Amino acid sequence: MFEFCSNPDALSGLTWLSCYLTTTKHTALYVSFGTVLLLLAITAPVSLLFGFFGAAAARARFLPLRWFGKAYIALVRGIPDIALFLFFVIALDQAVEWTRHKILCPGWTEPIRQGNDFVVCAAAKMPLGTAPQWVHEAYGFSLAVFTFAIVFGAFAANVMFGAMRAVPRAQIETAEAYGMSHRQAFWRVMVPQMWVYALPGLSNLWMILIKATPLLFLLGVEDIVYWARELGGTKTSRFTSYPHGDWRMWYFLGLLVFYLMFTRVSEIFLERLMRRLSHGQATTGGESQRKAAA
Repeated sequence: MFEFCSNPDALSGLTWLSCYLTTTKHTALYVSFGTVLLLLAITAPVSLLFGFFGAAAARARFLPLRWFGKAYIALVRGIPDIALFLFFVIALDQAVEWTRHKILCPGWTEPIRQGNDFVVCAAAKMPLGTAPQWVHEAYGFSLAVFTFAIVFGAFAANVMFGAMRAVPRAQIETAEAYGMSHRQAFWRVMVPQMWVYALPGLSNLWMILIKATPLLFLLGVEDIVYWARELGGTKTSRFTSYPHGDWRMWYFLGLLVFYLMFTRVSEIFLERLMRRLSHGQATTGGESQRKAAA
């Protein structure tokens, strides 16, 4: 905050606005943009990892593993996202505390389930009540990341499963005829080629993931939606040094611009990546590149 901001009542115009936009709460708003980007940076590769192993499991020769992979894809895709987000956060939190309770408090005699309450000993709380605030925030964020990865990993698994099936079977049979094992043919022939078939679906999934980040607000993480609503609401002189009317429309308009710009940058990057992966492939994109170069 600037030095001239010490007396907000004496300010007006752009001076008042510059002080208003540099308050502590607005700094938290700016930091929350980093929270959203960090969520995407962590969740995207973790979701891809979940999706890859989910797809590999769904086409495995071992029947129980194949059932597990297909059940993971079907169950997560068939349940509304918001229900999964709310369920996983509560379920994971209670599972962690229940495990810690059984290990750290073996002498506990009272029931853990007491009506609608979930009661564990103080030592089993996660995080501990004495932990600093950043630990609570990091724990909530990690639960959110894992929940996002579970949900979007199932969609990625479905996309990759279709991409694996799109790779011509004759290529796998040829590789095996030349002496490759089934595993070698999978890693050396199928996996390198499947990405060109999977990328269009994964691109759409990335856009959906970007649009789903406001669900952090429902998971208790103070993201950009939380701060836009908090700062944009009507403020009177009784509760703040910078009173104003209902400005939520302008704050959410700023979020709209941010998401549109971010998705546009993503589209440009994904288009270039698609051209790179299609080079030399026996696909429509690869054929178009060969004709253009001819």
